[in-house]
Amino acid sequence: MFSGQTHFAIKLIESLQPQDLDELIAESEQQGFEFLRRLIDDWSSGTNRFDQSGEALLVANHGRRIVGVCGLNIDPYAGSSTIGRVRHLYVLHAFRRQRIGTKLVETVISLAQGTFSSLHLYTATKEAGRFYTALGFSETNRFDRCSHILELDL
Repeated sequence: MFSGQTHFAIKLIESLQPQDLDELIAESEQQGFEFLRRLIDDWSSGTNRFDQSGEALLVANHGRRIVGVCGLNIDPYAGSSTIGRVRHLYVLHAFRRQRIGTKLVETVISLAQGTFSSLHLYTATKEAGRFYTALGFSETNRFDRCSHILELDL
């Protein structure tokens, strides 16, 4: 377990039930985002369970309530097992601005160190772009399906 703020815990999870993320999915879809539904669909079908070497799925808990999620995969678009991808970051609106998203991404970066040479991600919103830039990612258009990159020490 990784500790976030005093009343939040960042946990690495190995099993996930579709209903575990119902609250996050409902809110994200109201905002026009489909990526959490895709996370659950991919998990349920076995397409992506974040179980390849170096991969991880993290949740942020407030008590027993899941208030955030973020994943780390081998980047399926990069064609290299040494490039990771930050996936499916979402924090419930009521819990934003409390460093939960930051702690989730910092934990992903920490887990990626020594396994991946870089982390890629894609975001379509300027607000999310500013968030990732503040965490050290650089904007890029050099790679397919990648808006931001962070170089790591392998």
